[in-house]
Amino acid sequence: MVGPDYKEPAKPVVNHWGKNNSRVSVNEKPFIHTQWWETFHDPTLTQLIHQGYEANLSLQATGVKVLQARAQLAQSVGELYPQKQAVVGDYTYNRIGGSSLQGLLPTNIDTTSLGFSASWELDFWGKYRRAILSNNAVFLASIAAYDNAIITLTADIANAYIKIRTIQAQIKTIQANISVQKTALQLAEVRYHTGQTSLVDVEQAKTELAETESKLPPLTGQLQVQKDALSLLLGEVPNQIDSRLNKNRMIPHLPASVAVGIPKETLCRRPDIYQARMEAMAQSEMIGATKANLFPALSLTGTFAFAANNIGSSSINDIFKWENRTITAGPNVNLPFLNYGQITNQVRMQDAAFQQTVLNYMNLVLKAQAEVQDNITTFIQAKLATQALTRANRAAIETLRLVLIRYKEGEIDFTPVLNAEQQQLRIQLSLVNAQGDTPQALVALYRSLGGGWEIRRGNDVIPENIKQ
Repeated sequence: MVGPDYKEPAKPVVNHWGKNNSRVSVNEKPFIHTQWWETFHDPTLTQLIHQGYEANLSLQATGVKVLQARAQLAQSVGELYPQKQAVVGDYTYNRIGGSSLQGLLPTNIDTTSLGFSASWELDFWGKYRRAILSNNAVFLASIAAYDNAIITLTADIANAYIKIRTIQAQIKTIQANISVQKTALQLAEVRYHTGQTSLVDVEQAKTELAETESKLPPLTGQLQVQKDALSLLLGEVPNQIDSRLNKNRMIPHLPASVAVGIPKETLCRRPDIYQARMEAMAQSEMIGATKANLFPALSLTGTFAFAANNIGSSSINDIFKWENRTITAGPNVNLPFLNYGQITNQVRMQDAAFQQTVLNYMNLVLKAQAEVQDNITTFIQAKLATQALTRANRAAIETLRLVLIRYKEGEIDFTPVLNAEQQQLRIQLSLVNAQGDTPQALVALYRSLGGGWEIRRGNDVIPENIKQ
């Protein structure tokens, strides 16, 4: 086989991830949580991910592409055998005019033939074998693309679910603060009616309460948007998911520790890297398949047919007599010397395309390592932020409790109460956001580690009804 054989390029890979904060348990133990959503211990999330895997239409479309690539591979294997086979036959009617031929030929001549022809170009230079190797790599790349689509789908479902739980927690937090602010408003009204304070306190309390209540409608709209997005991922129409979301309204809890493995493990496990490698191999084989066109092509051709006519004593009905057979057979050599430069540039095009795929492959290896490292850092910092905001929330709750007592006793005006209410709401919303950001950061980390595609083990890439 002419042309280059694929050689694995050198790729820079670090031995270990960067140092992590000791207060957050992220370690380089082997990554065993391939179905990582189970580490959240949320049955609703697990159920949704399994439903999405079974019903998502975009994933099924990617699975059909695997069948397409497999058919293309089988088609290229067929090129090793006689490429052209045909049953040939014709019937011709001729009417001859003119007096010069009168008496020599009949006025009407019928001719007919029926037979078989075949042509087989021998794969002397590996053109077809290179194409088979290329299509085999394309087939394997399509499976990797399907696995990568599963990773994307599971992560998207988890993110949509976490966003829904986060928005629900925000709504719950605002409702709790509305209750507190209504208590403060009632206290201001009581003090106003007893002449202990002015109407300003009452109006300030109403303003703060109304402003807090105004935060609910946008969140309700965002909640519906996320529900619709999740429904699309699950392959169902909107408004069917509410019943399943009524259970366990909590933001998913984090596992006690996160095992991320070492960088080489990640690169071996990520299907997008395997896909890029297979695409580079496929393009490498196309160089040889194109280069084979520079050399003489040797073909074997042949035709076997029966022929008959009605000239003289012959008859059309004698077509299948053995003496009416015709045979043509022999080798055929095709040497493209006049378009040698054109084919040479086709080889250069394939080579340039190969260099692009190799560079993309190597860049993806670097990008994968950066993604994991960034997501480790993001997860750690999100968890530290959550811990700090938890302490701030306890202090804010206590502050508001104390200022309400002092305001009730008439020791202060309403301004500290307003400040304490605003501070508590701000900190609690920030805490809820941080509590949602942390599991989303962990989902992004699991996604960059290449986990999730193992859910397909033992299953075909498409449902049986689509296969049929």
